[in-house]
Amino acid sequence: MRILVVDDEEDLADAIARSLRREGYAVDVANAGQDALDRLLVNPYDLVLLDLTLPDIDGLEVTRRIRTDAMFEPTTRILMVTARDSIEERVRGLDDGADDYLVKPFALPELSARVRTLLRRETTGGDAVLIAGRLALDSARQLVSWEDQPIDLTTKEFALLRYFMANEGEVLSQERLLEHVWDEMLDPFTNTARVTVGTLRRKLAAATGQTLIETVIGSGYRFVAPAA
Repeated sequence: MRILVVDDEEDLADAIARSLRREGYAVDVANAGQDALDRLLVNPYDLVLLDLTLPDIDGLEVTRRIRTDAMFEPTTRILMVTARDSIEERVRGLDDGADDYLVKPFALPELSARVRTLLRRETTGGDAVLIAGRLALDSARQLVSWEDQPIDLTTKEFALLRYFMANEGEVLSQERLLEHVWDEMLDPFTNTARVTVGTLRRKLAAATGQTLIETVIGSGYRFVAPAA
C-alpha cells in the first residue's frame, strides 16, 4: 500500500514516514498542499495523511479538491493529522471528505492502528487479519503464517503479499505493483518487482507446497487462494 504524508513540519513528516516504512508501506512525503496535489495527480495513493495547517493551501481545501475534482482517485482515503482539536474542526474535516481525524500530539502506535483500519476498510470488510485458506497475514503484528507456522518474509515481501491478498484473484501488472508497494525513490526501470515476486513465490511454495502467485503472461501476476 502506498501512502502520502503531507506536513510542513519536516522532522515530524520524516519520522512518520520512517515509522510506516518499517511496517512495509511505500511512503512519499510532501511539505505543502500544492506539492501534495501535484503528487496525487501522478501517483495512485491508497492513503493520504494530511496536516491542516500548510504554508500554501489549507488542508481542508486540499481535501475538498481531492473529493470534488474528477482528476483525483476517488477511493483514496484521507486521515487528517492536525493540532486543531475543537469539535467544530473535527466535524468540518469529516464533512469535507476526510475518513478519519487524529489530533496532535499522538503516539505512533495509534497512528499505525488508524492507518491499518483505513487501509483494510474496503478490501477486507474490516477484518484485522487477511485470510486465504490456511494462509494468514496479520498486519498489526507483521506476521504471516501457514497452518499457524510462521513464514519468514522481508519487509518488502510482506508488503507485496499484503497487496496480493487484498486483491486476490485480480491480475496485477508490474506497473501497478510498483505504484502501490514501492515509493518514488525506486528506479522505475528496475527489475525489483519481478525479483521480489520471485523470492516471495518461492518462500510461499516452500511453506505451503503450492503455487499461490501465478504469472499471467503479458499481463502480470495473480494471487490465488491455496487449495484446502
